[in-house]
Amino acid sequence: MALIVVGLLFGLMLSMQFRVTRENIANTSVERIRQLTAEVEQTAEKRDALRDRIDELRKELDEIASLTRHDRLRSELELVRMQAGLLPVTGPGIEVTLNDSPMALQPGQNANLYILHDEDLLKVLNELRAAGAEALAINGERLIASSEVRCIGPTVLVNKTKRLTPPYVITAVGNPETMTAALKMKGGVLETLEFFNIQASVKKINKVIVPAYTGPTGWRHARPAGEGVTQ
Repeated sequence: MALIVVGLLFGLMLSMQFRVTRENIANTSVERIRQLTAEVEQTAEKRDALRDRIDELRKELDEIASLTRHDRLRSELELVRMQAGLLPVTGPGIEVTLNDSPMALQPGQNANLYILHDEDLLKVLNELRAAGAEALAINGERLIASSEVRCIGPTVLVNKTKRLTPPYVITAVGNPETMTAALKMKGGVLETLEFFNIQASVKKINKVIVPAYTGPTGWRHARPAGEGVTQ
């Protein structure tokens, strides 16, 4: 009888212990699931925040790239306008002053030999260009690739609209030493002019100002050829 009672008590104890253990496991599993759920939700929130930040950074990069493109295009346009002569420029350079001969002509002398002509000015300008002049002007008139310099009676016509008379003052931006040496070389353009007593002087200047071209710029016949066009 005692053994039966002991057996019943032992069985009851095992049953109660199993139930408690199962309840503990169940409670632990629920708590763990809650923790994992919270962690998943936090991770999702962090992911969404990072995604939003990535979108913000991407927009900022796009804005920076757009500004960079605009700045680059603006710089390129500024350079093209400067090279075309449409902007005033400044820099080191020289000032060349040319004037007709003051010598009184003797009977039989050819007066044309002692006055400045368009070809004389062109020779000086070409020498300056060959010496690296980056900007040129005559009596304040900016010269560009299409500028003409030609005699019209006693005057010189520049840029199709401006009639200039001596003295002619040519301003050039570039290396002062190189340009001066080019003009004053032995047998050069100034020596030839001085042979006929043409007045010529060259002055080096630390800061020359050459104005912008203000004449007509229309193209009547030329058009962009486009890529891939060959002769």
